[in-house]
Amino acid sequence: MKHYKDIGSFSKDIGVEGPEHPMFSITFGHKSDGSIEDIVFTADFYIISFQTFVSGNITYGKKEFDHERGKMIFFRPNQTVTFKNVKSKDGCFLITIKEDFLLGTSLFQDMKNYGYFDYDTNEALYLSPSEEETIWNLARIMHKESYNNTDAYSKPILLAHLGTLLTYSQRFYKRQFINRIETLGAYASRFQQLLDLYYYENKVSQFGLPTVSYMADKLNVSSRYLSDLLKQETGKTALELIHLHLIKEAKNLLTEGRMNISEISFSLGFENANYFARLFKKVVGVPPNVFRENNLN
Repeated sequence: MKHYKDIGSFSKDIGVEGPEHPMFSITFGHKSDGSIEDIVFTADFYIISFQTFVSGNITYGKKEFDHERGKMIFFRPNQTVTFKNVKSKDGCFLITIKEDFLLGTSLFQDMKNYGYFDYDTNEALYLSPSEEETIWNLARIMHKESYNNTDAYSKPILLAHLGTLLTYSQRFYKRQFINRIETLGAYASRFQQLLDLYYYENKVSQFGLPTVSYMADKLNVSSRYLSDLLKQETGKTALELIHLHLIKEAKNLLTEGRMNISEISFSLGFENANYFARLFKKVVGVPPNVFRENNLN
C-alpha cells in the first residue's frame, strides 16, 4: 500500500495536473484515456472529487463504489482507498487539501464534523443537474483563485468557497436522504424491526448490546450514513434509537416485576448494572428502582 505525504506525487500517479500550491489543489480532467492505474493508498490530505466512472471499482473501507453516473466522493486523511481498473469520462474535478492549510480556521474543525467524509463510497453524493451546476461554479471559482497571484486575500477566499461547497454538499445530502427514504421505505421502521428481531433471536447472548455498526451492516450502509438517515427521518441518531428501545424494554420488565434490576440489565445485554442504571436515569429521569416502585404501587 502506498502512502502519499504530498499532493504533487499523488497528482502525478493518477495523471492529473500538478498543484499550483503545495497544500491546496483543484484540477479538472485527467489523463487522455481517462484511466487511473491500479493503486491502494492512504494520503495526508482530504480528497474531494466529482467523477463519472465508465468502469472499474473504487473501494473505501469495505464497500465498493458503483459507477452508474456522476457522483461526488469525499475522503479523509489516512483512510485506505483502492482504485482498480478505474476509467472515467471527461467532466471531473479533484480537490486536495492538506490539514495544515486549515490550521487556525473554522474549517479545521468543520471538516472533522462533516459526516459524509465517513460514508462508504457506495453512499456517494448524487447531484441533480442544478446541484451539479452550483458545485461546478464553486469549483471553477476556486480553480481561478488558486492560479491568481497570491496575496493576503487568497487563502480566506479559497476557504470561504470551500466552506460554501461543503455546506451545499451537506444540503444536497439531506435531499438525497429524503429521496432514499421515499424510494426504499422508512429506515426507522426497518431499524426497529431489526432491533425487535435482535432480541427475539437472542442475539444479545452472543453479541451483547446491539450496536450501531451491527445495525448498519444489516441495512447495508455505513454507521455514519445510517445515523444521518435516521436523524433526517426521526430527529434521533441510531444510538439514541437503540437507547430508547432498551429503555422501553426495561420499563416493561420493571413493571412485570419478575426479575430484579441486575437480571433485567443482563437480559438486555448490559455487562454492568450500574451502566444500565445510569442510562435509565438519564433517559427516564429517575433510577430503575424508583420507576419500579412508582409503577408497582
